[in-house]
Amino acid sequence: MSFDFAGKAVLVVGASRAGIGSAIAHAFRDAGAEVAITGIEDAPAEKDRGLFPYHQVDVTDAAAIKALAGRVPTLDVLINGAAITSRGEEMDPAFFAKVVDVNLHGTFRMAEAFHAHLARQGGSLINIASMYAQFGSPKNPAYGASKAAVQQLTKSLAIAWAPDGIRVNAIAPGFIVTAQSEKSRQDPTHVANVAARTPLARWGQPEDIAGTALFLASGAAQFITGACIPVDGGYSIA
Repeated sequence: MSFDFAGKAVLVVGASRAGIGSAIAHAFRDAGAEVAITGIEDAPAEKDRGLFPYHQVDVTDAAAIKALAGRVPTLDVLINGAAITSRGEEMDPAFFAKVVDVNLHGTFRMAEAFHAHLARQGGSLINIASMYAQFGSPKNPAYGASKAAVQQLTKSLAIAWAPDGIRVNAIAPGFIVTAQSEKSRQDPTHVANVAARTPLARWGQPEDIAGTALFLASGAAQFITGACIPVDGGYSIA
């Protein structure tokens, strides 16, 4: 990848485990950016310790988010990737509400807290949506609903913040091999069905998402805002 982010400050929210957030953080670091990551865990995945400044923050805690924003002096790119799901458990109303609070409200809380930072830099906000924004999901109804709302929020913020010079876009990953998808991958029939429907005939890897994030944050995408780009191996068109 030939993108150059030297001198740029990037914050990746929801990157404490091995997954999409971590892969995006590594991609920006390899492209020369100063990258910090957040997560709800006490520490990030072992492979990331010492590589990135780490901020433990709960995206449902508005005060903690405000405090984090106060500690970050400048920011060019914000990646909003904090999310939870639990296959087969989301019909419970209390858990449904928790998923929406993290995935949707948490995304907005982080965006709003760093709005001024991004406006000063003419920066880029990238939300991580999901292909489930377009599909019904009997096992993950809260996740699907929240990610559909993230896609719509992306469009609304793109319009609202365009006068501030901020571009707002989203990425909609398909089935990716991450810690979050581990539970669903215990079902061999599900794993096989995904690969069979996907034109590229495999599950994605976290690194498959990183290139799109680099592109959307770069000058190559300077006339793109409000978009939600699917990165799913063709699953959504099959």
